[in-house]
Amino acid sequence: MPKGTIKTLTDRGFGFIKTEDETDLFFHRNDLEGVEFSSLSEGQEVEFEVSQGRDGRSAAVKVRLTET
Repeated sequence: MPKGTIKTLTDRGFGFIKTEDETDLFFHRNDLEGVEFSSLSEGQEVEFEVSQGRDGRSAAVKVRLTET
């Protein structure tokens, strides 16, 4: 499962993840698993799956915090 770091969070319920290969992926609060959007912080490490978003671009889904 790909891993990355939360790069940006917005007050509109979405954010961006910086992947291990330095790509920025969009994610929406509805795509989180086991964590509330309001408890996320920039810099946290996450795992996710990559899917095609509604606009045709890649997006992160099934986003969850990595086990430490």
